[in-house]
Amino acid sequence: MKESKIERKLVNEIKKRGGLALKFTPAGQRGYADRVLLLPGGRSVFVELKAKDEKMKKLQAKRAAELEALGFRVYRNVDSYEKINFVIKEMYGE
Repeated sequence: MKESKIERKLVNEIKKRGGLALKFTPAGQRGYADRVLLLPGGRSVFVELKAKDEKMKKLQAKRAAELEALGFRVYRNVDSYEKINFVIKEMYGE
């Protein structure tokens, strides 16, 4: 499945639940997660989306580790609707 379809599904599911799934592109920086989820209750998490069976690059893994070291939750290699459902379940308890 294409990354764009997975990304669209994530954005729609988060929006339905009252959150935002913003494209995360910090100026002058590379390798950060594709989306930052801003959720009700002041929670934020990062999501790295991939096409089916695609893996993160070294820089992406490094950036994810940096965010995790700061205490943020990072979902890596979200490459299917099943993994989106896992993220939703963890974030919303569904």
